Amino acid sequence: MMNHKVYTLSKIKAPRMAGFVFKLFVTILESPFPGTLLAKKLMKDSGITALAEKSINEDISPLPLFFDSAPATEKKSIEKYMQIQTVKREKTGGSYYPVTIDDYASAYREGKTDPVKTAENLVRLIEFSNSGKTPLNAVIKYRTDDILQQAEASFKRHQEGKPLSIFDGVPIAVKDEIDQEGYTTSVGTSFLGKEQAKYDAEAVRRLRTAGAILFGKTNMHEIGIGVTGLNPHYGVVRNPHAPYNYTGGSSSGSAAAVAAGLCPAALGADGGGSVRIPASLCGVTGLKPTYGRVSETGAAPLCWSVAHIGPLGATVRDTALMYGVIAGKDAVMPPSTLQPEPDLLNINEGLKGLRIGYYPDWYFDCDSSIRSLMDNALNIFRNSGAKIVKIEIPELEEMRVAHLISIVSEMTTAMNPYYKEHRKDFGLDTRVNLALGRRFSNVDYIHAQRMRTRAIEIFSGLLKDVDVIITPATAVPAPEIPKDALPLGESDLEVLSDIMRYAFPGNLTGLPALSVPAGYTAGGLPAGIQIMGRAWEESLLFRTALNFEKTIQYHKPDLLFCPLD
Repeated sequence: MMNHKVYTLSKIKAPRMAGFVFKLFVTILESPFPGTLLAKKLMKDSGITALAEKSINEDISPLPLFFDSAPATEKKSIEKYMQIQTVKREKTGGSYYPVTIDDYASAYREGKTDPVKTAENLVRLIEFSNSGKTPLNAVIKYRTDDILQQAEASFKRHQEGKPLSIFDGVPIAVKDEIDQEGYTTSVGTSFLGKEQAKYDAEAVRRLRTAGAILFGKTNMHEIGIGVTGLNPHYGVVRNPHAPYNYTGGSSSGSAAAVAAGLCPAALGADGGGSVRIPASLCGVTGLKPTYGRVSETGAAPLCWSVAHIGPLGATVRDTALMYGVIAGKDAVMPPSTLQPEPDLLNINEGLKGLRIGYYPDWYFDCDSSIRSLMDNALNIFRNSGAKIVKIEIPELEEMRVAHLISIVSEMTTAMNPYYKEHRKDFGLDTRVNLALGRRFSNVDYIHAQRMRTRAIEIFSGLLKDVDVIITPATAVPAPEIPKDALPLGESDLEVLSDIMRYAFPGNLTGLPALSVPAGYTAGGLPAGIQIMGRAWEESLLFRTALNFEKTIQYHKPDLLFCPLD
């Protein structure tokens, strides 16, 4: 019998602040006195003090490393999946289905359009999307000459019958914390990235080698330390399904660009749900791979022990295709060399006999507007032949706090060289986090790394008895953007904790997690389901998600800007 007392994840309760009150709060928090007293209270209320007092005797895990323990796979499995032959989908009468990588490849191969026309449309639509009463604000940096040059090279390859891959001529966006040659990397700030990157990040390089049209940098929550998508410097990113609602973050621009049809896939980065959260709130698919599966070379070193570059796609297959390009070893990044060969084997197989674990107390700790979707998800998996297994996950609250300490401590350290000169150049919510981070102790950080070791043991043990673990991707659908939050931001810890309720274990443990659309609320807002698995088993997550996706009807977004002619 299950012991329901084991569920300990607390809901953060704090007054919401915006405008002058929020500014005053930040000013007081940054002061020596009474800022120190205020910080101590905040640390107590958020559970940080309690974790430091908890007896945790495990050795520290400064990085969530996993050694190659997976069975050998066929070395060319990804190459086979990436061949130019495209997958035709079954269309239901009158239903909307997003434009995919396959659609671009087919259109080029059949001569219906070409990469240059796509690029010209794309430039026009980026500009158009950033105008009007509800500007999307997804793309913040693009160069017309660069986009057209890439498109012309792709057009020539297609004319010669020699496309580099299924990606040749397909527009792909890059989050603004990942280097792209010829573009600055400002990480969502107003002062970083004054010089253009000389080289592509490794993940970007691999996409360029595959022939993708890399069309610029996407907006993000400042330094990736928030999950709403409100950036005071570049504007709030608006949700294509509900323009007066948040996208989630921090990969807000990448998710919005995909959801709005500007591109079928994009690169994001996930330190605390920053790929999966906006994917869920915007109705697209997003993967946080196993720690080290995708090279971090060329990404801003913001939070090294929890950071993961990951793909977002219009569909599960688009996300898998992106994964197929960017995953794999990189000699420059030692953690990536520990992995087995990435594969996409068997992802089109069914789910009969698959053991799917869920922790009821946690699973249903979500808003009533999405609870029926979560019930439906369980039924879908059951009807697919999977075995649904109830599990218990202890110490989720301690894991949440350990992740909070880890990511904020590391981001505070990363920003330390700029803090004295640029403290007031950060947005208000970023300043709050940095002010708290500067007051964390060595005991706090070391205890968090000990808790990481325990969290890995807990989840690894559970994943011996089940194959994957499912949860909602977020506990709420996309919140409305309060008018008083613009343009400077807000502090609403209760909403933030709802948005992040299911994200942190994947980052703390380094285990892979995928968000896939689970349907829409009665109000038309997207919601996602999260699938977590064992290290290096991303292919199993894709297999699970592909079977689930077949039952979901996509909704046409209110903001749609597709460049495919």
